[in-house]
Amino acid sequence: MKTSSPQNHKFIAHRRQFDGAIQSLEDHLLGTSQIAGQFAEDIGLRECGELMGLLHDLGKASQEFQNYIRSGTGLIDEDADEYVDAEKKKGKINHSSAGGQFLERLFSDHRESKRDYLTEQLLTLCVLSHHSGLIDCLDVEGNDIYRKRLQRDEETSHFEESLRKMDRFLAKQKPQFMKEMSSQKLEKKIPHIIEPGDTESTVQFKFGLLVKYMFSCLVDADRIDTANFESPENESYRSGGIRQSWGCLTDKFEQYISTLETRNSIDIIRRDISQRCLDCSQNPKGLYQLTVPTGGGKTLSSLRFALHHAEKHKMNRIIYIIPYTSIIDQNAQVVRSILEDGEEPGTVVLEHHSNLTPEKENAKQKIISENWDAPIVFTTMVQFLECLFGAGTRNIRRMHQMANAVLIFDEIQTLPIHCVYLFNLTIRFLCHSCGSTAILCTATQPLLDQVKPPECSLPIGERQKIIPNPKELYQQLKRTNLIDHRKIPEGWDTEDIAQLIKDEQKKPAVCLS
Repeated sequence: MKTSSPQNHKFIAHRRQFDGAIQSLEDHLLGTSQIAGQFAEDIGLRECGELMGLLHDLGKASQEFQNYIRSGTGLIDEDADEYVDAEKKKGKINHSSAGGQFLERLFSDHRESKRDYLTEQLLTLCVLSHHSGLIDCLDVEGNDIYRKRLQRDEETSHFEESLRKMDRFLAKQKPQFMKEMSSQKLEKKIPHIIEPGDTESTVQFKFGLLVKYMFSCLVDADRIDTANFESPENESYRSGGIRQSWGCLTDKFEQYISTLETRNSIDIIRRDISQRCLDCSQNPKGLYQLTVPTGGGKTLSSLRFALHHAEKHKMNRIIYIIPYTSIIDQNAQVVRSILEDGEEPGTVVLEHHSNLTPEKENAKQKIISENWDAPIVFTTMVQFLECLFGAGTRNIRRMHQMANAVLIFDEIQTLPIHCVYLFNLTIRFLCHSCGSTAILCTATQPLLDQVKPPECSLPIGERQKIIPNPKELYQQLKRTNLIDHRKIPEGWDTEDIAQLIKDEQKKPAVCLS
């Protein structure tokens, strides 16, 4: 009888296709733990991210999973007793419940409050869901799906078996994460998501966003560590947790600004708007409005604010959220021409939207678009909302990139009315709990600060308005006069319209400046 490979003594997480190299389960857990911790550190939950990463694939140590992966990668011959049909077993071997059960046992000795229990559930839910997408904790009939998934028996979860096999590995890690978890109350590891005036429903919504954020950290860390092993030639495309140095980009931008000529009154107005954005960029992180009429140059002015603001506060990236794909291309190209001069496309500016065809992307752009791992990202409101509220694991990977970021919402007046409450509470969460700055840009600001009840509105005061006198700007940048020629109630017929056009063509042109 044939036996399996000498590699049998290892617990395998992945086997590389092109050269047969093996990534051990220990290496994958440690790698994922490190990356997830880096991501979660942006909101002060590094230890929680590390713990999720360390335990997420604990169940892969089971004999059932090891037989599956070895059979599927050719390490077990078809004639061996341990061989299984990997194709039929694909996606059917549970390897996430063991990590969740370990977390429950770990936390059980340290619960002191309701918040402690929520912390345990948050991390456990992420581990249980990291392959399928966040599971529904309750079904429509009120049954506890979360508890049912967590209490799977040994035959399904392989918890005791995996724990026994990985005990030596976990023993090396356990003193450190036990110290982190017991040295202070667990509730202190939850960021301060509650704002004055919050109600139970708004707190619950924000806690749901916190779950999604931590899930994003775990899923992206898992995918990155796996991809770095399976395709090491692409690892250099990723930042690897290295934060952007903004000084070079601000210098390039300021050099470009210095070349712009002031030729007329419009240029003077644009210059003043740009200077105002530069001055306000040194203000604290938070929520801002940039109200500029069409023609006022708000794209470059908002970029000036964002670059200097990111440099001032050591932020991770700038994300432009634009409603129309037709104007993303134009705006992205302008920014790229300024900041990527002489560099490979995609080095600074990433576009991610449905209008971008595969042939327009290079290898680096395709990889970093998976999780928005770029200094400046241009995307759509649809993609923004998909990252936050979409199902599965593909889009959620990008959510953690919104922490400690400058979020520029262009043409914010196009926000669908039925999304206002979702949007407002999300922006409050990102600014208050994730250390981000949001800028609402438009010529006609929607009344997001007057939504009822007040805990669902955006807190926008006078100090947050970058342009203090938008009405004056409207007069200075006025391009049209509206003349009421309505005929009530009979309306206009085609002959009347034709005659009006003829009459208007005979009139001399009027300069509005």
